[in-house]
Amino acid sequence: MRFVVIGGDAAGMSAASRAKRNRPDLEVIVLEQSEDVSYSACGMPYNIADPDREMDDLVVRTAEAFREKQGIDLRTGYRVDTIDVGNREVSGVDFQGRAFHVPYDKLLIATGASAMPPDLPGFDLSGVFVLRSLEHGRMIRRFIKTAPVQKAIIIGMGYIALEMCESLRAREIDVVMVKPGPDLLPWMSREMSSVVRSEIEGHQVRLYPGRKIMGIEKKDDNLIVRCEDLDLEGQMVLVATGIRPNSDMAGRAGLVLGPSSEISVGRDMKTSNENIYSAGDCADAFHVVTGKKTWIPLALRANRGGWAVADNVTGKSVELEGVAGTAAFQVFDLQVARTGLGVKESEKSGFDPVEMVIKSRSRAHAHPGSSTLYVQMVGDRISGRILGAQMVGKESAAHRINALAVALHQAMTVEAFSRCDLAYAPPFGPVWDPMLTCANQLLKKLRG
Repeated sequence: MRFVVIGGDAAGMSAASRAKRNRPDLEVIVLEQSEDVSYSACGMPYNIADPDREMDDLVVRTAEAFREKQGIDLRTGYRVDTIDVGNREVSGVDFQGRAFHVPYDKLLIATGASAMPPDLPGFDLSGVFVLRSLEHGRMIRRFIKTAPVQKAIIIGMGYIALEMCESLRAREIDVVMVKPGPDLLPWMSREMSSVVRSEIEGHQVRLYPGRKIMGIEKKDDNLIVRCEDLDLEGQMVLVATGIRPNSDMAGRAGLVLGPSSEISVGRDMKTSNENIYSAGDCADAFHVVTGKKTWIPLALRANRGGWAVADNVTGKSVELEGVAGTAAFQVFDLQVARTGLGVKESEKSGFDPVEMVIKSRSRAHAHPGSSTLYVQMVGDRISGRILGAQMVGKESAAHRINALAVALHQAMTVEAFSRCDLAYAPPFGPVWDPMLTCANQLLKKLRG
């Protein structure tokens, strides 16, 4: 049997490696359009922050290692353009422009997602960047090294935008951030969002939410981001306005796509075609809270999805439960974490949400180093079930959120979580962990 994989990053190489381990006799071919495979994309902002590092430090395993140690037929510089489902064949062009055709028995589409810059004038100018691939990271590093970048303008205020904001400030580059939407983090409670905003502005970063972007223009060696009522000038622009799934090829092949144009898959990662699977940032998932399809592209899901595909292709029946959307990121000295649904998302999903936000401490009252920790929890008034949670603080938020992610996977009620036996020691938290305090306060509101 021949197993063909389109895409050589997290989902693709996880699937290829596991399939080869499961069945050493299996023919595994990976077609990757770039020269980079198996790298830590999430580490790029932190890499850029350090002028002494190389972008290739983020490579987890080289293409040669996959070929020589695992016997995977990994072909870099091979861009797949067409999937012929009738003849079970993919085709495209290689790095020399030569056409190729590769038949498959089972196929995995792991084409990931791409940056989604606005369709406006000037977004293709030199000095305007996105950060999605390792090559994008190399381009940004080269530009900062060779050009006198004193000020950067970041369009967008999401995860990548905020991480790159810190990264550029570490390089002593002035940063201005702008976005069309009115809120810094629209999914977060206003009280907690204001804490994040204060942290960013405290590091001399100017924020301009609610500004309509008109385009980018070149002026001598500078770039000008034209807004409806504001002009922002700098030497570099980073566009971090979101991503879209690379699903066009799957759509042309007749595979069913979801509402965000992501590839629709079952719990076994199979698409609408019985011989084709999809995993990673191009594929959807079931949400553990709503039970409905969702598109939340995150690294763990990509790797886990690749494993599931490999097991199913090699004869082990595997189904994935779903995702809670658990995520964490750093904003200067703050940790920001979330899992599950916010209030607005809960309302859209048909729940009757009740929210509680508390201000607590990361350690016991009198323990040195204790800092403020904000915890938000959302529960359903009807069922009492936990729907989601968010945390902001200088320590422990990123790890504490995992307890609530587990609670969501187990469909726990607020009351059941409030009774959990959580660890206590003064260096790690108060006797009543902030999560328990928040759950107890939310329980009062739910019963109220």
